[in-house]
Amino acid sequence: MIEMLEILLDEAQGNEQHPAMELVDIVGDLIADYEAETHPLPEATGLQALKFLIEQHGLRQSDLSDIGSQGVVSEILAGKRELNLRQIRALSERFGVSPATFV
Repeated sequence: MIEMLEILLDEAQGNEQHPAMELVDIVGDLIADYEAETHPLPEATGLQALKFLIEQHGLRQSDLSDIGSQGVVSEILAGKRELNLRQIRALSERFGVSPATFV
């Protein structure tokens, strides 16, 4: 299915109006359904997701100055402080994920 999706994407060459794009949507949905059924992601808290993203991106607490001082970031990562709405929005934009990831 992934090979088929790649062929369809090559055929469409980024043209959203190309007829193959309808099949891209269908095949993409089938792949997503299969992945969700056979390899479900474990439930994670917002804090666990944040720690994972920090590790995955090779960041340090000081790299997250957009959500607060290093002390604030440290308290958040230690579970002593909750993320506020502004911080959730900033993290969502920074990592390109849904704000719900951190709730």
